[in-house]
Amino acid sequence: MRRRDDEFAEFAVVAARRMCRTAYLMCGDWHRAEDATQDALVKVYRRWRHLRKDGGLASYANRAVVSAVLDQSRRKWRSEILGGLESVVLAAPDAMTVVDTRAVVVQALSRLPPGQRACVVLRYYADFSIEQTAEILGTGAGSVKSQTSRGLAELRSLLALPERNSA
Repeated sequence: MRRRDDEFAEFAVVAARRMCRTAYLMCGDWHRAEDATQDALVKVYRRWRHLRKDGGLASYANRAVVSAVLDQSRRKWRSEILGGLESVVLAAPDAMTVVDTRAVVVQALSRLPPGQRACVVLRYYADFSIEQTAEILGTGAGSVKSQTSRGLAELRSLLALPERNSA
């Protein structure tokens, strides 16, 4: 039991930061991202023995954090408006441009539907392939492609970016 706990703790130290960043980009709130990460790590811990044997650890952890964020978005408080970005910008005046850009992107991401947001974050932040993203979300590759395309188009519109030719 002790060895299992030590192995899990080692995994959690390495994986939690990336999981939390992914969750943050999906929900736009660090507190909710941390909650989702903790929920996901609990799920991983419960299946730890089985996951180590079949090698699906990273995939399961990613799927768990995405599911936790999506579950949160279904709760009653999901209609709260993303706020507090001004305080984030003011907190780092020496890096104002970087923080301002991040805040704008996070705010734009928060306006995407959960499925599109998940696809865009997993594909372009977490750098998963279409197939990996489909596996994590429990959907087909075609759905990932269309959700990603729609999400990117909406982000371009929200951020007033020119359309990109796919040729």
